[in-house]
Amino acid sequence: MLASASLKALRDRPYELLAELERRGRGATASPETPGAAGAEWVGVAARMAGELYLVAREEAREVLGIPTPLTRVPGAKAWVLGLANIRGQLFPIIDLRQYLGGGATPITRLTRILVANHRDVPAGLVVDEVLGFRRFSESSFSSEVPTTILQCKQVLAGSFRHEQEQLPVLSLRKLLEDPAFTAASA
Repeated sequence: MLASASLKALRDRPYELLAELERRGRGATASPETPGAAGAEWVGVAARMAGELYLVAREEAREVLGIPTPLTRVPGAKAWVLGLANIRGQLFPIIDLRQYLGGGATPITRLTRILVANHRDVPAGLVVDEVLGFRRFSESSFSSEVPTTILQCKQVLAGSFRHEQEQLPVLSLRKLLEDPAFTAASA
């Protein structure tokens, strides 16, 4: 009875309600064999660019969207700035992340998505080839070593997680958005 009463108190705060439901669900299904039960867990969003898989910390990505239309061209901007989009009343620069990182222009397909960065000072929508959803890792599988990638992004990588025989790089959106080369978007 007490549990349902506390959920009712959260009905006007959907984010907190979902977080509480997730916490309760994890608690109900946790067992000693589950990686999350033995130690801390890291959750990130998996995105594909130039055929490689990258991870972005869940707290650095606000949301995932399809390509908004129309995009308003920005005169004098570098080629990797695709334009501005109005997303729920807020203007976001839409950045071709793959092109910015030296991997050529991202081909726009039905799988192409925008990762909206969760940064207080620098709003940005980052175009990626595909978003594959959440991935969970035990924090013990984290390495500060940065794997070699096709894209020139070593300066914005924050380590990697081991998954089977692969090292999956963690892309730091905070480092990316605060990089002076990124903020100097005029041609």
